[in-house]
Amino acid sequence: MDKIIMELPPMPYYITIGRTQFKQGEHHPNRRNIGIFDWLLVVRGALYIGEDEKQWEVGQGQSLLLLPDRYHYATAPCRTETVFYWIHFVFQGTYSDHSDADFSLQIRHAWANPYKLRLPQYTTPRQFSRIERLLEQMLDYAGASGSAAYWKEQQQFMDLLHFLEEEEYGDNPPTSVMRLAERTEEYLRQHYQRDLKNETLAQALHFHPNYIVRCMKEIYQCTPMEYLLKIRLEQGKLLLIKTEWPVAIVAERVGFNYAPYFSSCFKRYMGMSPLAFRKLYAG
Repeated sequence: MDKIIMELPPMPYYITIGRTQFKQGEHHPNRRNIGIFDWLLVVRGALYIGEDEKQWEVGQGQSLLLLPDRYHYATAPCRTETVFYWIHFVFQGTYSDHSDADFSLQIRHAWANPYKLRLPQYTTPRQFSRIERLLEQMLDYAGASGSAAYWKEQQQFMDLLHFLEEEEYGDNPPTSVMRLAERTEEYLRQHYQRDLKNETLAQALHFHPNYIVRCMKEIYQCTPMEYLLKIRLEQGKLLLIKTEWPVAIVAERVGFNYAPYFSSCFKRYMGMSPLAFRKLYAG
């Protein structure tokens, strides 16, 4: 599942909420680089939304978090009457969607009290009715003014973020195994272009390589090197679509030392060669 990870502080800042109804045949507007997060929560019908290369059908009881610096577009009109809430908020800190190859760790002071807020970008919350009640309360305050209404809106928004993060972990807080697996995943995504081995991870994360492998297999059902291969191939797909670089250059940029090995792995992964993939999807 794709997650939006926000490094706190600062905290996300709530702007406003609305409730929109589309008739059959209407669709969400196309927008680019709107500068704010746009959170969509559908209570009836379905929205058909794309963000850059990703596309979703957001049905009843589902939510989608659109990022501020991407291209958002409708992939199809609504097939039935569709009702959804939208929430706009800003976040001035560092965030990642785990597909951003340029995301890097920052050195923090010990007193910074850092925390990473993990929000699923696209999800079906188990208790959507509880979320809907909270959204209704937020909408009631949206038209109010004054200090009391302002602080109530901000608090309700924080409650919504907390609830969605709890949904990410279910009824169990993250364990030490999960935390190490997520640290390993994050390290792999940040450094996938380098020559990585299990021993490299052990030195960077300060755990025995066998324990790191066990944690990854328990949480992600694969070894770190299997996960690394998938990251490299996914990044290779993006470069094949976005650039005209030769396959050998693409292979090198995503961490392969030998272009034929990249092509062989890519064909097993996608069922076609890199050139065939580019011809089919690069337009």
